[in-house]
Amino acid sequence: MSWVFLLVAGAGEIVGVMGINKVNTKKGIASFAWLLGGFAISFIFLTIAMQTIPMSTAYAVWTGIGTVGSALAGIIFYKESTDWRRVLFISMVLSAAVGLKLFS
Repeated sequence: MSWVFLLVAGAGEIVGVMGINKVNTKKGIASFAWLLGGFAISFIFLTIAMQTIPMSTAYAVWTGIGTVGSALAGIIFYKESTDWRRVLFISMVLSAAVGLKLFS
């Protein structure tokens, strides 16, 4: 169950980062709610996950989920570059996070 909590924490991280973009483009209560709500969910569920998952593994996987998810959100929602090198490095981060899960 801790891994599910870690996935939820990673999703919250993605929402929080998207909230940063919303605040930068349009300041308002809804934008700040995305930002604060996403990061609050992220930190709460990361804390719960770290009760059974080692800190180093949990933090690395959480960071990887946030990094890959934010990059993919940028590509999907904000029309950011899909250059093959960018996709290659995104997949490398994802494979490292999966590797940590498999060998933890």
